[in-house]
Amino acid sequence: MNKKVFIGLSGGVDSAVAASILIDQGYNVTGVFLKNWSGEDYGLTSKCPWEEDLESARAVADFLGIELKVYNFEREYRELVIEDFFKQYALGNTPNPDVLCNKFIKFDLFLKRALDEGADYIATGHYAGTDQKHLFKAKDSNKDQTYFLHQLTEYQLSHTIFPLGNLTKPEVRELAKKQGLPNFARKDSQGICFVGKVDIQEFLQQKLKPKEGKIVDLETGKEVGKHNGVWFYTIGQRQGLGIGGQAKPYFVAKKDVKANILYAVQGKENQLLTSDTYIVKDLHVINNSIEFSDLAGTIRYRGRQVPVTITKKGEGYEIKFADKQWAAAVGQSIVVYSGTICIGGGVITEIVE
Repeated sequence: MNKKVFIGLSGGVDSAVAASILIDQGYNVTGVFLKNWSGEDYGLTSKCPWEEDLESARAVADFLGIELKVYNFEREYRELVIEDFFKQYALGNTPNPDVLCNKFIKFDLFLKRALDEGADYIATGHYAGTDQKHLFKAKDSNKDQTYFLHQLTEYQLSHTIFPLGNLTKPEVRELAKKQGLPNFARKDSQGICFVGKVDIQEFLQQKLKPKEGKIVDLETGKEVGKHNGVWFYTIGQRQGLGIGGQAKPYFVAKKDVKANILYAVQGKENQLLTSDTYIVKDLHVINNSIEFSDLAGTIRYRGRQVPVTITKKGEGYEIKFADKQWAAAVGQSIVVYSGTICIGGGVITEIVE
């Protein structure tokens, strides 16, 4: 009997091609559309593409001749991902909802329900690889998504297939076109996981209210402008500060949430925007039983990987980069690799220097 795979069909070309590959490999494939967000309780219904995505997923399933199920995880997504998103921004942090979405929704709730309904594996259109034990970087370094998958467990990987791990994006597009998939020309989705491309400030204002405060030059201590709430800004941000007439542009360097003060420095090359040592309270390791060496880390998706050392410090871990990193923020994830293997990572809780 063929192994059963439930694949997350998002309506995009990546998951469509992944489903097609699984069928060609002889799996018994069922499509699943995850309805995790409609925006109805946040007043953003006009910007949510879920109905269009579902229509595209149905067209793909019909074309491939497979069943399409719809799993509704809106309540869980709101509680586990979106509420945390607002909470972290209110604290002045910069969270990554895509990491939480994969950890709690796609590879936990989706996986559990799929297995309960008879699946042997789940699959997604992520650009990553696995041997059901390790998480590997994708062939296409420009699309590699292991940064967002670093919180997965060995158990989750043992029930997961990533059909696109050895393909590049252009190859995926070409396969979709050659097979005549109905969504072969569809543009890639952007923005927050499942929410889509929204204006972050507008989105945050559904819960966080504007509050005028000072923008202060971190080096001189002088007030150089006004802002509408520190929680609407991220470290390294240049646009939207409203400070003109300067020889060099200002960048956000620090936030004081309690005092509602935004500190900025001039010039992207300013050393006050860089740091190399961070504290991570909870360090997730995918394969606890395996020793890794020659570690390298990155603080952002598509970021350059730099050699790191990891030292136990109290209840957390100190991660030191060989080179200074630009505009790191509390709340960002540091993801660690050993060669092509993603070994895990954690959220920055403190910037040491």
